Amino acid sequence: MAAPAVAAGDSSAENMPEAAAEPTESSAEAQKRPQFGTRFLTDPRQVFQHNAWDNVEWSAEQEEAAQKKVQENSQPLPAEKQEEFDNRANEYWNDFYTIHENRFFKDRHWLFTEFPELAPQRKPPRDAEENLLNGEEVPSTHTDTEFPGASASYRILEVGCGVGNTVFPILKTNNDPGLFVYCCDFSSTAVDLVKSNLEYDPSRCHAFVHDMSDTSAEYPIPDHSLDVIVLIFVLSALHPQKMQNSINRLARLLKPGGVLLLRDYGRYDMAQLRFKKGRCLSENFYVRGDGTRVYFFTQVPAWRRCRTWWTGAYR
Repeated sequence: MAAPAVAAGDSSAENMPEAAAEPTESSAEAQKRPQFGTRFLTDPRQVFQHNAWDNVEWSAEQEEAAQKKVQENSQPLPAEKQEEFDNRANEYWNDFYTIHENRFFKDRHWLFTEFPELAPQRKPPRDAEENLLNGEEVPSTHTDTEFPGASASYRILEVGCGVGNTVFPILKTNNDPGLFVYCCDFSSTAVDLVKSNLEYDPSRCHAFVHDMSDTSAEYPIPDHSLDVIVLIFVLSALHPQKMQNSINRLARLLKPGGVLLLRDYGRYDMAQLRFKKGRCLSENFYVRGDGTRVYFFTQVPAWRRCRTWWTGAYR
């Protein structure tokens, strides 16, 4: 079976994603501001024109300093402490959402710039033509199977949805009657917050609790039924040894030619450099003060790793 496509967004991280979003502004003001992904620093004299620039390359000196900082705080915690954080991961995320509710993360303004597959004027997933199977090999589309969104023509699943900062912008932007969005999270508290949102519409969206690292747990969706799977700042929360099997399981949910949209924390992000001693679990994998965990990827290896995972899952 052909492997699904993988679309990796810029893996530069947000310092706990979207914690400091820009204030609400009118549409006219928004049009004056350069769009995310188009702010390129071509003249060093203009460095202070914006508070952030896109696709800036570090100098060798900057990268060396970051590597040194990471190395200073790379002594792993004892194995028993690592196991405790792994076993109680859902408790820490429930505590996080109990404290912050829907106030911490902000809606993702860059969503449709980075991932046009989620926009209303959607195009077939990248590489879809190469990945499509012939008629004899295409699995059933499950049109006669009873499950949430069974009658939909285009299905999206977000894994690690939090309080809906990706789901609700998709639903508000895309009024296609054939669209159905699924969303799940490790935290039951987060899922409850999604369902309590006034914009939650069970006829267009289905939220459920799910641990993606538990490969024995069933999804409420048949295999080969999804067009898009979204993983935004969620893969990094898993133990690195659990990533492979989690991806294998997700791969089975995609239609032939389906696409994975991935965005996550980047290596040497300020969030990584700020970690103090006593927070390292393993190489580039850390635990925050609230008990939640985070892994920092490099962009090219993350892309290659996902391509390998998907291909391996579909052999």
